[in-house]
Amino acid sequence: MTILPPPEPDPTALRLSLSHLRARHGWSYDELATRSGLSRRTLIEIEQGRTIGTLATWHALAHAFSLPLGELLGPLCHGHEPPRSDP
Repeated sequence: MTILPPPEPDPTALRLSLSHLRARHGWSYDELATRSGLSRRTLIEIEQGRTIGTLATWHALAHAFSLPLGELLGPLCHGHEPPRSDP
């Protein structure tokens, strides 16, 4: 049996998704910062690719957008199939 390494996550797709979500809601960085409890600087650094953020950061963003965390993080699997749970 050959064990293949897991596919690489795509942080670029994740940050672009965040940018599109923010734009679709019509929110400035300040508005999203207020809704998420995160700093404006953190949001800018994530969208510009200087940091990926922590799980707590993405959890706060999921709540701000009223999205399940898995849906918000879905773009990490851009270019490959996400893992599936077996029944």
